[in-house]
Amino acid sequence: MVTEDSDTRIVTPRRLGGRIPLILLSVAALVFPWVFEDAHTQHVLIMIFIYGLMALGWNIIAGYCGQISLGQAIFFGIGAYSTSFLFANFGITPWIGMLFGVAVSLVVAVGIGLPTLRLRGHYFAIATLVIGEITQTIFINWEYVGGATGIWIPIVWDNPWYAFQFHDSKIPTYYIGLAFLTGGLAFTYWMERSKLGLYFRAIRDEPDAASSLGVDLGRYKLLAFMIAATFASLAGSQFAQYILVIDPDTVFPLLLSILIVLMTMLGGLGQIWGPVVGAAVLLPISEATRIYFGGQGGAEDLMIYGFLIVIISVFYPRGLFGLMERLIKRRDNAGS
Repeated sequence: MVTEDSDTRIVTPRRLGGRIPLILLSVAALVFPWVFEDAHTQHVLIMIFIYGLMALGWNIIAGYCGQISLGQAIFFGIGAYSTSFLFANFGITPWIGMLFGVAVSLVVAVGIGLPTLRLRGHYFAIATLVIGEITQTIFINWEYVGGATGIWIPIVWDNPWYAFQFHDSKIPTYYIGLAFLTGGLAFTYWMERSKLGLYFRAIRDEPDAASSLGVDLGRYKLLAFMIAATFASLAGSQFAQYILVIDPDTVFPLLLSILIVLMTMLGGLGQIWGPVVGAAVLLPISEATRIYFGGQGGAEDLMIYGFLIVIISVFYPRGLFGLMERLIKRRDNAGS
């Protein structure tokens, strides 16, 4: 038996064994783009990182705080438009544009959250859905930011880090996306073990009891909504600089908000790794159906999504990550 020191936790083989998968996953993520040099494979991983980050934010407001929002595309679009508009019109680096997008998203989140978070259950979900549709319509008719045509981001070759554009290789974009996703996971891990996470779960499970014990429901619901908005805005900023052209139908659609819900539900609602697992499953399916049907198939990917969600909801309501935890525990019990 080895100890870290005389008054800290004991490092047992089981504790060390629990860290090994995370270590292996980290190493695999770091070396992946050097082993798999195919551009399409790297593209799929980059999209998993971007959508996984957005799903992590939605998991905080819905999985931990119990408030089902169907308007996360609002903040994704704000982040995308902020970086794109400032760079295309004023030459401001997207790194600053990201911060501006987050600031605008937080202001909008407060403006939306103060009146709507008083609603409970499906009323809040419907309110965010309607606001999301209104936001998309506003941007379609807002000529100052391109209207329905959107924004074409100028291509820059000589200063890739300033412009957040890497045309010769996807590897820098890959590592930037991985860094943002890792930061989101680290924050979620810290939040789950802090008083903040405890308050969120209390609001989700027993809001009346939490209120009677002094938890300010409105304050903490709004805080969770603002955190989700921040994650979505950062994801939108990365997405815009990656594809270099955006429009309201691309970054504000209701389908995007629904897709994030499906990812989180499939991976495991209220689980740290659930959104990432869901993104890692659904996005390759989406890419495969898009390639197989050549863009002519219609809604085959949505049919597959729906089938997976029904199966998981019926047989494994904690999602794929919950299923994996169950299998690991069964293996450990069998070996002990």
